[in-house]
Amino acid sequence: MVMALLEIDRLVARYGEFQALYGVTMSVDAGQVVAVIGANGAGKSTLLKTIAGLMASERNMVRFDGEAIGGMRAPSLVARGIALVPEGRRLFPSLTVLENLRVGAHLGRPGPWSLQRVFELFPILDERKNARSMSLSGGQQQMVAIGRALMSNPRLLLCDELSLGLAPIVVRDIFARLPSIVSEGAAVVVVEQDVMQAVHATSYVYCLQEGRISLEGPSDTLSREQLRAAYFGV
Repeated sequence: MVMALLEIDRLVARYGEFQALYGVTMSVDAGQVVAVIGANGAGKSTLLKTIAGLMASERNMVRFDGEAIGGMRAPSLVARGIALVPEGRRLFPSLTVLENLRVGAHLGRPGPWSLQRVFELFPILDERKNARSMSLSGGQQQMVAIGRALMSNPRLLLCDELSLGLAPIVVRDIFARLPSIVSEGAAVVVVEQDVMQAVHATSYVYCLQEGRISLEGPSDTLSREQLRAAYFGV
């Protein structure tokens, strides 16, 4: 039996007294693109932050490549091969595209991703590499955020709300690059509110509702009715 790259086992997460996740269980295989969908407040971003080490959890609730990593700090997890593309992109506004990308490589993890490889994935970034990041369009900024994460050579890429504030044609363009990313051996988890875009671009879907998994299954087996009921709880 092949072990999953990421295993989440009855994960619980809290903000002080407020409980955001209630026993979430999921797994992600190497080379897989998985979607986590759900309405605002469902716990999607909390899930990614917990995996990435930005929120506390019990050690055995999160396992990466067979190692219990729950509660480990984010820098240690980046060194192990987990990278987060945060909601809102969080680029360094005073830095150029090139400088933002180089920040992602500061740990020097070996792997297939380099500046040249990122520019092949997103050619517009090569053209704009000397521009300040805040002078780019929203879609181009999202490409920089993804490229910066890839520069750390992750085995697991976590993407939080890739479509936020972007035009549909731009979103489709970005999602179309995901197969190229996993072809290099990484797995990708995409948190997304655009349900149909997420379903079309991934192989497996988890739906969160009020901090619990309300539906899961292969993307091509879930009907619109099932997704609507799980998303809205009707």
